[in-house]
Amino acid sequence: MSTATETMRAGPEPAGRRPAAARPLRRWLPWTDGAGRLSPLKLVAFVALLVPAALLAVDALTGDLGPRPWDLAIHRVGWWTVLFLMASLTVSPLRRTLRWNGLVAVRRMIGVTVFLAAALHLVLYAGEQAWDLWKVSSEIVLRFYLTIGLVALLGLAALAATSTDGMVRRLGGKRWQALHRLVYPIAVLALVHFFLQTKADVTQPILFSGLFVWLMAYRLWRNRLGDPSVGGLVGLAVVAAVLTAAGEVAGISMAFHAPPSVIAAAHFDLDIGVRPAWWVLAAGLAVAAGAVLRRPRPVAPA
Repeated sequence: MSTATETMRAGPEPAGRRPAAARPLRRWLPWTDGAGRLSPLKLVAFVALLVPAALLAVDALTGDLGPRPWDLAIHRVGWWTVLFLMASLTVSPLRRTLRWNGLVAVRRMIGVTVFLAAALHLVLYAGEQAWDLWKVSSEIVLRFYLTIGLVALLGLAALAATSTDGMVRRLGGKRWQALHRLVYPIAVLALVHFFLQTKADVTQPILFSGLFVWLMAYRLWRNRLGDPSVGGLVGLAVVAAVLTAAGEVAGISMAFHAPPSVIAAAHFDLDIGVRPAWWVLAAGLAVAAGAVLRRPRPVAPA
């Protein structure tokens, strides 16, 4: 009896079921969970991570990248790369303080996106150099900020290549964790690269550096003392904000030979805009507020 005849006699496949061969394929889709089911969180994260690339493509096709399109595209992609890198480091603190274990599902997706964005950053730079790979190579060797940018990219490539479940099994849990702790020095390199390639206004590099200080302070607290309390989170926010302000005062004072008192006073002058330290403080306090809202409520006695 033919396979077609057997299928006709068996009737149509029940609704909601998929062939066994199709289910493993669905597991590889970025918006599905390990069982191949649609994950709303992963779908939202996937779309959000694609938005910057889509906007850049639209601006490129419509000629809205200004008189120096390659340069603008390079800097825009670099900015998003650093933002995504900070977002990947934020997953663990938010997962624990907000008691939202589902966030772990998007960490790998964000991490791979960081590598792809950094790779696109380099490709765009090659395009700006008219695809002269010899010139690109020589510039990377001669310019320190390009050298550390390439080192960071190579590190991200190693992390992306070992982000699969299969690589976790091959390396073993401890070796895999040790390797992926390289994300911290990679983040430092990315921030230094960001600072060095910024010509004048260093507001954004300072802001990202302040957020990185909070992220590292949180991890240091948790490794030494356990999960910080709400009061601890408030304290971390204040400390990170103060260090951010101090770093900005010191950096700008040395770079432009300005009196530190003038730079410090500028933090309280809203006419020139909100300084990075205040944004770092707001972000840290927002996490503390989220921890209060997500704190388990005591069970009333029976």
